[in-house]
Amino acid sequence: MRRFNYIKFRTSLWTALVATAVSVILASSAYGQSTGGLKGKVRTQSGSGISGATIVARQNGADVKSATANGKGEFVLDGLETGSYNLVFDAKGYASGVLYSVMVEKNKFNNLGERLILLPDQGSMVIVKGSIFFKDGTSAIGAKVDIESVNSDGSFKKLGTGTTNISGEFTYRQVEGTAKLRVTARYEKSSSSKEIDVSEPAIYRLAISLDVNRDGKP
Repeated sequence: MRRFNYIKFRTSLWTALVATAVSVILASSAYGQSTGGLKGKVRTQSGSGISGATIVARQNGADVKSATANGKGEFVLDGLETGSYNLVFDAKGYASGVLYSVMVEKNKFNNLGERLILLPDQGSMVIVKGSIFFKDGTSAIGAKVDIESVNSDGSFKKLGTGTTNISGEFTYRQVEGTAKLRVTARYEKSSSSKEIDVSEPAIYRLAISLDVNRDGKP
C-alpha cells in the first residue's frame, strides 16, 4: 500500500512539473509575441550611409536597447515592447540626432527608411573657406572648385567639387584629420591651384587668383 502511494505521489509530482514547464513555455512564447522592432538607415544629407553610427531606443528617460549601424548605415533594433520610443543616434564627427515618438507594434518591424539624418559637427571638422578672383581683382562667380588630397607618393585623390557663389567664395568641410589638400579653381579655359596643410579642427582660409580677367582676356 505504501508503495502504491509512493508511486502515485511520484506520478502526481511529475504531472505537476510537466504542467509548470508547459506554462513557462507558453508564457515565454506569449511574451515574445508581444514585442516588435525598428529598422532603418542612418545617413548624411547627401544620402550616404554612416557606418558605425550608434542608435539607442529610449523610453520614459531610460535607455532600453541599442544597436550599431553596419557599413551601409543600416541597423535593426528587435525585441522591443510595444509602445512609443525616442531614438537617439550619433556618430563620430556628427552632431547627435533624436527622432521622437517612434511607435513599436506587436509582431511588426517599423521600417524608418532613411529618416535618420545626421549633420556634421562643426566643432570636430576641418573647414576650408576660399575666395576665387579674376586677374583684375573682381570675384569669380560660378567658378568650378575641385578639392583633392595630396598623397605621400605625390598622387592625388578627389574629395569633392563645388561652385563659387555670387561673392566668388566656396566652403569645403571634412572630418578632422591631418592632410595636405590641393584646391583647383577653373573658369572656362583658365585654372589655378593652391595647396594647404590642415590638421586640427579649424577654419582654414585661402585665396586663388585666375590668370584671366572677367571678360576672359589675359
